[in-house]
Amino acid sequence: MTMLKIALSAHILGFFQASLLLSCYASSTSQERISGSAGDVLEDDPVGRLKVFVYRLPARYNKRVLEKDQRCLTHMFATEIFVHQFLLKSPVRTLNPDEADWFYTPVYTTCDLTPNGLPLPFKSPRMMRSAIQYISTRWPYWNMTEGANHFFVVPHDFGACFHYQEENAIARGILPLLRRTTLVQTFGQRYHVCLKEGSIIVPPYAPPQKMETHLIPPDTPRSIFVYFRGLFYDKGNDPEGGYYARGARAAVWENFKDNPYFDISTDHPATYYEDMQRAIFCLCPLGWAPWSPRLVEGVIFGCIPVIIADDIVLPFADAIPWEEIGVFVEEKDVPNLDAILASIPPETILRKQRLLANPAMKQAMLFPQPAQSGDAFHQILNGLARKLPHDKSVFLQPGQTFLNWTEGPPGDLKPW
Repeated sequence: MTMLKIALSAHILGFFQASLLLSCYASSTSQERISGSAGDVLEDDPVGRLKVFVYRLPARYNKRVLEKDQRCLTHMFATEIFVHQFLLKSPVRTLNPDEADWFYTPVYTTCDLTPNGLPLPFKSPRMMRSAIQYISTRWPYWNMTEGANHFFVVPHDFGACFHYQEENAIARGILPLLRRTTLVQTFGQRYHVCLKEGSIIVPPYAPPQKMETHLIPPDTPRSIFVYFRGLFYDKGNDPEGGYYARGARAAVWENFKDNPYFDISTDHPATYYEDMQRAIFCLCPLGWAPWSPRLVEGVIFGCIPVIIADDIVLPFADAIPWEEIGVFVEEKDVPNLDAILASIPPETILRKQRLLANPAMKQAMLFPQPAQSGDAFHQILNGLARKLPHDKSVFLQPGQTFLNWTEGPPGDLKPW
């Protein structure tokens, strides 16, 4: 072992011992309130500030899709299903479309799963186009704005680009008919063609009840320095191993697979959730898309998320102080990850842990059934409410049009 590695190892050990003591202390202290405007937004109550009309679509757009494959209820893309169920019972729902601020079209575009549970969005553009054609020919409200006062939930990796491979998603672009709408989509990457400006960015779905069953006593010592379980190489889809995660996960493995302070593996143990509650840092690297459910899991289990995804756009960024609770590491700096984490003062770690202990922070990342005050459903409504009132320019003049119904790949024009 080189002198540099010996010195770094000693530095990590000293930090680890100090932060371990502090993490034990943090478990016994009260959580810290989110300060400033973020705390105010987090605690906002959207009820009374907006009214949403839910279109009633034929069952083939939603109910029958789910009946065909119940796995969609526990998938990371299940947001589209639970938002629909929430809005049907929400106090912001109105049955009078003439008084609605927003219109919601419940179409489940990510519930077409392969045998191993991966979504195939090839039918999604035709399905979405069909649903828009349905509402625009039976109600007048789409045609009044060409969708500018409508929102859609598109939780797939690359949102409304509707393809699971990034290059193809970029080439497709966002479905043209959705250009004037507001998209509720999982977090993405700045300057990416599949992240629509003005979107409401939400976390992926993580089953709240499942995570709750794995909670351990909050005073359990955090005896793991860095934790990660997942793929480092996707050899099936990326044989040469350099494209997946833009090489960031491969760099984690190559540099730290033998580091005793890094508990990293491709295994997914039954104690996965418990292990996260015993860790100080949880790695949240990009995969094929910039995000994964690990970020949600890290927040829920008080494990400081180490976010490795350049230019990532995170969920509810006006309510969650990501810079204060997480650690951001540029993809090119992954080989120095041990030194970066070891250089963080233990007092900073303590504050991050206390912020993560705030129940409001955790609640905002979850889609519980039934809904609860301050949860992710309410944060979506808060985002919609902050877009009101609609500018008068969103309403079209007689004969005015912005969208071209025939624009896009020819395959999208086939009947669904």
